[in-house]
This record gives sequence, C-alpha cells and structure tokens, in this order.
Amino acid sequence: MPPTLSSRVPATAADARGAAPDLVVVGNPANRRVALFQDAVRAAGLPAARVVAWRDALRGRAEFRAGETVRIDSPGEDAEVDRLLRGTDDSTRVEGTARWYERFTATVQELRRAAAAGGADLLDDPDDLAVLFDKRLCHGVLHRAGVPVPVSPTSGADAPAVTGWDDVRALMAGAGLRRAFVKLAHGSSASGVLAVETAGPGRVRAITSVERDPAGRLFNSLRVRRYTGEREVAAIVDTLAPDGLHIERWLPKAVQRGRSADLRVVVVAGRATHAVVRTSHSPMTNLHLGGARGDLGEARAAIEAAGGSWAAALAVAEQAADRFPGTHCVGVDLLPVTGWRGFAVGEVNAFGDLLPGLTGLPGSGAEGLDTYAAQLAAVPRRAGHPRGRTDRAVT
Repeated sequence: MPPTLSSRVPATAADARGAAPDLVVVGNPANRRVALFQDAVRAAGLPAARVVAWRDALRGRAEFRAGETVRIDSPGEDAEVDRLLRGTDDSTRVEGTARWYERFTATVQELRRAAAAGGADLLDDPDDLAVLFDKRLCHGVLHRAGVPVPVSPTSGADAPAVTGWDDVRALMAGAGLRRAFVKLAHGSSASGVLAVETAGPGRVRAITSVERDPAGRLFNSLRVRRYTGEREVAAIVDTLAPDGLHIERWLPKAVQRGRSADLRVVVVAGRATHAVVRTSHSPMTNLHLGGARGDLGEARAAIEAAGGSWAAALAVAEQAADRFPGTHCVGVDLLPVTGWRGFAVGEVNAFGDLLPGLTGLPGSGAEGLDTYAAQLAAVPRRAGHPRGRTDRAVT
C-alpha cells in the first residue's frame, strides 16, 4: 500500500483555511506555475497569494511581512529574468548555467534574509536549493545517506573537476562506465544532457537535445539528435565544461509499450502524493522533448510482477526528499532498474511539481488534489515544524 498521511493533515486546503497564513509566491507573474498555484488558492476559498516578481527579487526589491508564508517558484520561462540570471539575451543558449547558479543561490539567500527581517516563513530552504541545483552535491548527499543512485565519479563536494572531454573519458574509464549521462551540474529540463556511449578509441555516440551551430555555440532544441563522431562530442563537452559537469552511470530504463520509462514522484512535506510515468523513444523522458505520460496502473502491475513493491518505490522517493527537510515539495525522478523490480534516484527537482491535471495517489491523502492544491493543504501542518516534517506512516 502507498504511504498514508497523518490524521492531523487536512483532507483539502479548504479544511485548513481557518489556520492558513497569508501566502506569497516568488515567481514570474505571467507564468503558468504562478497561475496554477493561484487557481489552487482560489479553489480553497483563500485570498489570492501576493506575487513577488523574480525580476524584483533579483534586483533586491523583495520585502515580506510578519505572518506571511513564502513559496519560491521557478524563475524559468521569462526572458528578462533569464537575462538577469545568465547574462545573455538568447534564452535558447545552453551556456551560462554557472552564472545562473551563482545569481540564483545568492538571491534565495537574500530572500531568506528579507523573510527573517519581516517575520515571514519560507517553504523552500535556500541551503537545500543550493544543493538541489548542483547535481554533484545532490548526488553526494543522497549517496552518503544510503539512497540508491547511479554510480558517479563526480559525486560530492570533493569530486574531481571536469575540464573537458579528456576528463570525461578518463573518469568514465576509471569508474568502469561504457555508457554514462554527462550533465550540466546546474542544468534543468535536460538542458545540456548527453547520453554518451563509448566503444574504444574514436568510437563514441551521444544522444542529446543540444544543437551546435557552425560557430560552436550550443542551443537547446526540442529535437533529440545523435552525434556519432568523437570530435563532435568532444567539442560539445569542452564547451559545456566551464559551467561544471556531472557524470553518472546510464542505467537501462524499464520499457512500457516499446518506450523507455521512468517515474516522477512528487513528495509534499515528506509524503509521496503524486506520481506519473514518463515514456520516450530516447534516453531523455522529459515531456517537452517528445516524452509522453505513460500508464501508472501498468507500471504498478509491472513492479509487482517483477517482484518489486510499489510502496518500496515510493519509500525511495521519500527517502530522497527527506535529505531536504526544509523544502516543502520536490519532484523525485525514479529510474527503474532490473526491469521494474528496483529503483534508483536520478535527480531531485526543487521545482518538479509542474504536472497539470495530475491528481493525488490513492491513499495519499491528496486524492482529487493537483500538486499545487496538495502543497497548499499541507502548509498548516508545517507550522511549528521548522524543518518541514511531521511523523509519517507507511502501510
């Protein structure tokens, strides 16, 4: 059986509105994420959340008041904000993630100081966010905690720096990896991700959404493509390396209806509340790259048929989320291993809740609620628990 929520948790956000704090969301005002959160607020019969624009937060103009509860949402999908974070006018460019990370983490630390000065409470801990947006640090935290993760030679704060393709080749060989994902340390939405296969000197293939123009500049593309020459792959990796790279074993994914499949599990205040199967013809299952939602019932049946456990899969997601106790909601990417029998954690996403129309898992306490309504319903039980967790029961 899946995890169940404590009896102290309100069944809906409306049940808790008498105790609900004044809500604030740091986001891009015209963005769909903010709109979906406001929809959930309205559906709960609560006053609209006050919006602090990311462009103002990045310029040091965020202010908060006593009694406010502040949700930090994604700064993505806004050209002006992207320019402030990455220092480029072209939002399709891949490069610039190191600068993005530096500006983002500095700004959320400023948000913490502003919240403390005003007497507000953040739902997203800036120290957690700094780890979640560095794949090397996140992988190291999970590995040290015993969370199953793919083998990686770049895990943790003390991992060797990757200065280019030669380092990637050497680190893969040293870790015994013929197939690996090479990822931007601070990337998101599969930006800059390469699924690399090596088979001896000069024999290299990479699958990626990165497009390289004749001048050597890298762009994000909605079309996944293959590069089959080592020189081409090396050129891409060498261009990405200054922003920081993470390498991890490419685990063969499970298959559903002839497509590669994995799971995104949303964990709210420590509880797995939502799950979706993501399927693709490529190693990247991101929905914007041609991925599609699969059948969760089929996946659960496949897990049980393989001798695995659905409850155990959700427990792995919760175990990963528990490493970030100051963050109200994360999206955990579960990679099926040995068919559907076991799972490893590919990534933990701070803003992994954008799954429109998806309602809560049976027995989760979030039945009938989308990811935003479930987070709203869980806000009151967070009061008095500064690290954001209450007791859990898994049955």
